[in-house]
Amino acid sequence: MAITVAAPGLEPIAAPEASARKRRYTEDQVPIGRLLLRMLAGLVVLIVFILPYTIMFFGSVKTKAQIRSVDPTYLPTEWHWENYLNMWSTPETPLVQNLISTIVISVFATLLVLLVAMPAAYYTARFLFPGRMVFLFLVIVTQMLQPAVLTSGLFRQFVALDLIDTWAAMIFINAAFNLSFAVWIMHSFFAGVPKEVDEAAQIDGAGRLTVLFKINLPLVWPGIVTAIVFTFVACWNEFAASLVILSTAGNQPLSVALTKFVGQYETSWHYVFGVSIVAIVPVVVLFMLIEKRLVGGLTAGSVK
Repeated sequence: MAITVAAPGLEPIAAPEASARKRRYTEDQVPIGRLLLRMLAGLVVLIVFILPYTIMFFGSVKTKAQIRSVDPTYLPTEWHWENYLNMWSTPETPLVQNLISTIVISVFATLLVLLVAMPAAYYTARFLFPGRMVFLFLVIVTQMLQPAVLTSGLFRQFVALDLIDTWAAMIFINAAFNLSFAVWIMHSFFAGVPKEVDEAAQIDGAGRLTVLFKINLPLVWPGIVTAIVFTFVACWNEFAASLVILSTAGNQPLSVALTKFVGQYETSWHYVFGVSIVAIVPVVVLFMLIEKRLVGGLTAGSVK
């Protein structure tokens, strides 16, 4: 509560608390011109990022003749919404099976990454074992290796294991190439939880698994969500290894199926755009559902 001090013949003097609060409020005010500039800059950035997807959407509801017209237009002269229905029954590729394949590979690869990365990150954050830093260094080095560089070796390996052209092969590949990122980001979050929390739980009789899943996981949930999102998106967009490992059209994900509409002499651009829009929607929905926790995970640790 503000306190004023009045002296005989003088105006009341505001207490320092009230004047400081008023000064802070005044300093936080943003001039209208600067606010408009910020809004304009944000609008420009939004247009730059949204414009390619907008053009892609308009192309998906055009006919092949409209897209290849000598005098093209951005907006379609006729809106052909049936493209989104016809593309599922085209002879180029079975899109329904491709979508199912993409979902199965991405979901199970993400679950496998979490199953392995959580205990590994927790152990490396809690215990100082010999070779710990070497192990963490080797984990991050694997992030520099990409499936496109190792496709021939991966092909021979899964032929030997009799797993070629199977979902299991792509689940293992996607999990392996995203495991290092998940371990590192979870390691930093587990390391930020005081060890006294674990010790207090163990004094109360909790075992290691109980401490991990019931005590630590709720505290590092933003990091878990961040790892889930980036792993799922990476698995969803994977292309190079799927192109080599999966030869059956129905087993291939959408990223590979998309190339079937690009021919040597002719390209069905309206289907290419339509499939691209369909492939983007699940990722956008995932980001919308867990946006708050994702932002929390990305910014955690930036302010002490």
